Amino acid sequence: MKRIVEFLNENPVQTLATVSLDGKAKARPFMFMAEKDGKLWFCTNNQKDVYKEMQKNPSVAVSVSNEKYEYLRLTGDAVFENNMEVKEICIENPIVKGQYERATNPIFEVFYIANPKATIADFSGNPPYEAKF
Repeated sequence: MKRIVEFLNENPVQTLATVSLDGKAKARPFMFMAEKDGKLWFCTNNQKDVYKEMQKNPSVAVSVSNEKYEYLRLTGDAVFENNMEVKEICIENPIVKGQYERATNPIFEVFYIANPKATIADFSGNPPYEAKF
């Protein structure tokens, strides 16, 4: 888990892919927020399509690469939880604070990736690192 969290923190803009409301793949920039209690947390707005997409089909994929041509692939199911402790952690991020102002904002949602599977690999041909959760 530590290596996955480090990779996400070192590469702050990831891509989150969902199944869109029309059944097609949809990807957009996203940011990892924190690891808390062994869970990888993200946040969003319950007025956005991405929230509605994850409500309908929670299967998600997160992908990010770095300048060394290493990449992380994380898959699992989005689980929304009204976790005020995590919301308080997320709202410390200036980008999040600028959008939601406070952790109690009714449109502010947090979710974690359940049943995660993560791989860090590169283009060297060496075996990938498979995370154990």
